[in-house]
Amino acid sequence: MPHTKGMQPLTIAVIGFGKIGLPLAVQYARQGHTVIGCDINAQVVASINAGSSHVHEEAELETEVPRLVRAGLLSATTETTEAVRKANVVIVIVPVYVNAQHEVDFSTIDAATAAIGAGLQPDTLVVYETTLPVGTTSKRLRSILENASQLNASRDFFLAYSPERVSSGTIFRDLRTYPKVVGGIDERSTAHVEAFYRSVLEANILTMASTDEAEFVKLIETTYRDVNIALANEYAQYADMHGLNVATAIAAANTQPYSHIHTPGVGVGGHCIPVYPYFLFANPEDKEQQDEQYLSLPRRSRVINDAMAVYAVKRIEAELGPLARRSVLMLGVAYRGDVKETAFTSAKLLHEALLQHGAWVYVHDPLFSDDELRRLGYTPISQERESEVEVILLQSGHQYYSTLDFGRFIQCTLVLDGRNALKREAIEAHGMRYITIGDGDIERTAGKKPVAVGTTREAL
Repeated sequence: MPHTKGMQPLTIAVIGFGKIGLPLAVQYARQGHTVIGCDINAQVVASINAGSSHVHEEAELETEVPRLVRAGLLSATTETTEAVRKANVVIVIVPVYVNAQHEVDFSTIDAATAAIGAGLQPDTLVVYETTLPVGTTSKRLRSILENASQLNASRDFFLAYSPERVSSGTIFRDLRTYPKVVGGIDERSTAHVEAFYRSVLEANILTMASTDEAEFVKLIETTYRDVNIALANEYAQYADMHGLNVATAIAAANTQPYSHIHTPGVGVGGHCIPVYPYFLFANPEDKEQQDEQYLSLPRRSRVINDAMAVYAVKRIEAELGPLARRSVLMLGVAYRGDVKETAFTSAKLLHEALLQHGAWVYVHDPLFSDDELRRLGYTPISQERESEVEVILLQSGHQYYSTLDFGRFIQCTLVLDGRNALKREAIEAHGMRYITIGDGDIERTAGKKPVAVGTTREAL
């Protein structure tokens, strides 16, 4: 494989054609390479082949997908093995999940890897971009590929790992901006994966010593965010107990260049931050060390962040008293503002906590229809019920809510802005009390200290 931007056109198979896989395919096809997207969803495949993007968070896809399909540079198939037989490079972005017990479920990526191995040809470069526990590429996936192909990764094909480092809605910008981390199972694989990404990306390439080290990089950067948010949430609870404002304190602290405290809130959701810390605990070789002292900070941070749902409910009750038989409206079920995704959304934990405290819970999300909300297990708010709402809790920081007419909720007396995304003045103009996590502005009688509304220690 040439080591220049001017390498000969390749055939690239992208395995997993979802919100990350499709933009990656477009990025490669733009460089003149022929890209075959592989997905088990026949509707996704049909949509792509018809020149239509099923991913709508990236504006460029609306024009680039039909253009590249017409040019013959982009197509899709459900036949992964056949696509791999034609490919010089295979990029794997099939998701890996954790179950309700926080155990890693490899079944999807194992099946995809077996299908890749069945079509794998000599001198092909296979790169995993899916976030994985350390050692997965070099051990588990290598073994599946070698058994299915009867080829040797150290001799017959190239095997590498390069974590995706992009976010929905800004993927093409992120591909240009963030350095691309790569690592191979040996020097020849590392050289090939580095050459490939230099040919298709403008970003700098960071070469790691191994696939294990490259996998570790991704787990470090995502777990850091979870731990940092947990620290911010602990600061917020301290602020509430002592009548301080955590947002202004954090902003001031962060003017010092070595302080980078994140923003507290009512929970952490998404495909990455609440999931990947568990990948650190997944290596069976570490079982003997996995007591409460092993990676204790990431473990505790997961508990703290998940417990913010209960804390938010207690924060409301510190203002209004018991929520039993009171109507509460939760704004937003998406895990992040302006993204139609519910993976591990903190809305679920908030919904459960409100119900456990006896509240009647309604939800609204401008990105989801009422039928979609019902299928997700929620009760959508109807116009007739708006007059019953006594409390509003913002869970998703959708831009839509910044201009919402809160005056429609004539019985509402309290708004908890769980994402610091609303305009306080607009809320208070309707005679409603506006609070945030960590504002230290808990209702209290004259001459008394702030009310301690409880901490996440109860959940530890």
